[in-house]
Amino acid sequence: MKRVGEVVRIAQGLAIVRSGDDGYPGFGTEVVTEDLATAGSVVDVFGPVENPYVAVTPDDEVRLPTLVGQRLYAR
Repeated sequence: MKRVGEVVRIAQGLAIVRSGDDGYPGFGTEVVTEDLATAGSVVDVFGPVENPYVAVTPDDEVRLPTLVGQRLYAR
């Protein structure tokens, strides 16, 4: 698995993830938490090229506030 980054905030029903230096996943990529629970999928990449933000639409069972501060990984 590849680390996507850390969820820094919630905006308009999306988890906003600050991506690391090692790139970012493509659109539609499934993302999971550290305990391998499905968090959602990537719907947008935006911001500075060096460290972009990734917008993740949550899975139906996921409560967004519980994701803030968690690291997410691409499956």
